[in-house]
Amino acid sequence: MAIEEAASAPTAEPGSETIVASGSLQLWTQQFGDPVHPTVLLIMGTSTQGIGWPDELVTRLVNGGRHVIRFDHRDTGRSDGVDFATHPYALADLAADSLAVLDGHGVAAAHIVGASLGGAIGQWLAVHHPARIRTLTTMMTSPMGNNPGPAWLRAMSGQPADPDELPPPSARFFDFLKTSAGRPRTTREEHIEAGVQTWRMLNGDVLPFAEQAVRWFVEISYDRARDPAAANHDLAGRQMTADRLASLSSITAPTLVVHGTADPLFPLAHGEALAGQIPGARLQVVTGMGHSLWSPGLPQQIADLILTHTA
Repeated sequence: MAIEEAASAPTAEPGSETIVASGSLQLWTQQFGDPVHPTVLLIMGTSTQGIGWPDELVTRLVNGGRHVIRFDHRDTGRSDGVDFATHPYALADLAADSLAVLDGHGVAAAHIVGASLGGAIGQWLAVHHPARIRTLTTMMTSPMGNNPGPAWLRAMSGQPADPDELPPPSARFFDFLKTSAGRPRTTREEHIEAGVQTWRMLNGDVLPFAEQAVRWFVEISYDRARDPAAANHDLAGRQMTADRLASLSSITAPTLVVHGTADPLFPLAHGEALAGQIPGARLQVVTGMGHSLWSPGLPQQIADLILTHTA
């Protein structure tokens, strides 16, 4: 999707869409570029569809000689949904879906790029399936073994932060949650407006916000989703299973940690902690970036970082 304010439609060349199987689930995938080139697998964050990776970023990677795959997680977009109450899943299951996407495209090993929850999935893959990972790039995420729950509870109850824990989201983030909880979401228009305002808050207050592009993305996401209200990723992300507590010091894939200075969900300390736990990891701080890629020029900037790291 075009990130410039004047844009209202996709700018990338149409990708080839394929449905792949992950166990009994069917996952929507889309690939771009020549499959003989090194593959970059883009793993999106919580409840966000694969089209959340801006077309500008995808096009830049393809023009840089990469084969790019993006996909809809289970419970998003055109991929199958899951009855979480009957069949709960965890980060390991989302990671298994990512491997199924690679298998479905005949890719033995890929450059993994994950945003937010996708960054935690990337860490899990690098720890538990190192042979499938050529390089790892995480952005706007936290160490996969970090349990943010206690810090969140203290912040929401007005208690001071524990200096031994990674910091909670910003006060503005919590204020938004309170306001958003009372916002109606019964019509398509209300769902879309709520989505636009959520991305506006996640963008932060430093970099400009590409509202028109975001509105287009939210509208398309709503219309193509099997269940626009699915929120099971949040439930899955809260499960701190033993496999998530494995040491990140075992990661051997060259790792780039990209983090913004204005991230309202995961303050910069999360990225610093993650880079500090992975041997040889490089931390790239992006001034003004929040918890999204919805600012003019930002997708291209991030794509250039990925191209350099995966060269």
